[in-house]
Amino acid sequence: MLDKRRIRLMTRMAVYEKKHIGQDLKISTYYKNDYVSLNTLITFLWITAGYVIVAGLCMLCNMEAILEQMDVGNLILLAAIVLGGYLILIMFSCIWASSFYKERYDCSKERVKKYYRDLVHLEKIDMKENK
Repeated sequence: MLDKRRIRLMTRMAVYEKKHIGQDLKISTYYKNDYVSLNTLITFLWITAGYVIVAGLCMLCNMEAILEQMDVGNLILLAAIVLGGYLILIMFSCIWASSFYKERYDCSKERVKKYYRDLVHLEKIDMKENK
């Protein structure tokens, strides 16, 4: 005879295995601080690369105007604006990345715990049926 609890449990576990198991097991191999730090560093590097590319393209597009108004005061002002924009962008993106990856880690860890609890529960159901 089929047990409804067992079928529901196995269905829930199959859905989890299909959607999340690969990513969650990779994430759960890290400590929380290591996972968050690594991904925040990767975000920092990608944001820096993107900012350099965009700033370089903007400077190339406006090179004629920059060269016409070239004096020390304007160059220092331009450098301050570019550096200030970069620092503000990095600060906000790293804070956002840190909170995002902490939440992602916590959710992943919780799903893995629930999956292992379901495995133990399924094993107990199997042991009862086999007796």
